[in-house]
Amino acid sequence: MAASSMQDIKRRIKSVTSTEHITNAMKLVSAGKLRKAKATFEKTSENFNYITHTIAEIFNNSSEVPEHYLEGNREIKTTCYIICTSCRGLCGGFNSNVIKEAEREIQLDWEKPVIVTIGTKGKEYFEKRGYDIYSEYSAPPESISFLESREISRPIIEMYNKGEIDEVVLIYTAFVSSLEQEVRNVTLLPFSVEKDPEVVRHEKQVDYEPSVEAVFNYLVPKYVEMMIYSAVVESATCEHAARRMAMENATDNAREMLDNLSLHYNRARQSAITNEIIEIVAGSDIQK
Repeated sequence: MAASSMQDIKRRIKSVTSTEHITNAMKLVSAGKLRKAKATFEKTSENFNYITHTIAEIFNNSSEVPEHYLEGNREIKTTCYIICTSCRGLCGGFNSNVIKEAEREIQLDWEKPVIVTIGTKGKEYFEKRGYDIYSEYSAPPESISFLESREISRPIIEMYNKGEIDEVVLIYTAFVSSLEQEVRNVTLLPFSVEKDPEVVRHEKQVDYEPSVEAVFNYLVPKYVEMMIYSAVVESATCEHAARRMAMENATDNAREMLDNLSLHYNRARQSAITNEIIEIVAGSDIQK
């Protein structure tokens, strides 16, 4: 019995050791990808802030801003949801948190939503539950370029301009730190820009060519394109951070399990040795 128990423990130790090697390797790979994705995210944030600053500047320095893209210009009936998930698992609650937030928002709508998915996890989840997917992008978020994000945003902007949708909501995971990520729900269109009293008070005079409306109508689609690309890059950063943390926890758990199994193995081995000694002593007593 003791020998059989020791063999079982040895098999489990071998299996857990193999798992620990895999999870540790995945942790190291995710850490390397996280550094690269974080650098890309920081560069993207600079460009995004420049566009949003320019839009705010136009809004504050002109009274001729078109209301087509501004909050309150229409009744919100049909909403387009852009849901950004990953294409792979083993990243903790990264995908489930985004999906829960998206499903909560969708269930609050009276009208049938328009769903655009980035990443396969969100697409598979909503397809299984009978939702119609307007468009899907199955490439991993980390591999989507800015040009591809333009292809994602272009039909959405066209639908908004035609009145086929009244609102565009982006649901993705925001990067707080390497140890913390949070799901965000951002309304891209229509958006609200608050007047800055400091800018208004100085009465800065700026001329826009060919017109304020033309410049504003050019910048808003760029804002949507940049926001989607920024969210995709940030989501990829969060995915690597979440996977690194999940694999680190899995590695720590495997090592703790190995310590416990080693302890049980040593106890079983000691018990087997003790039994053998007892049998030898008992045999010698019988011979006497």
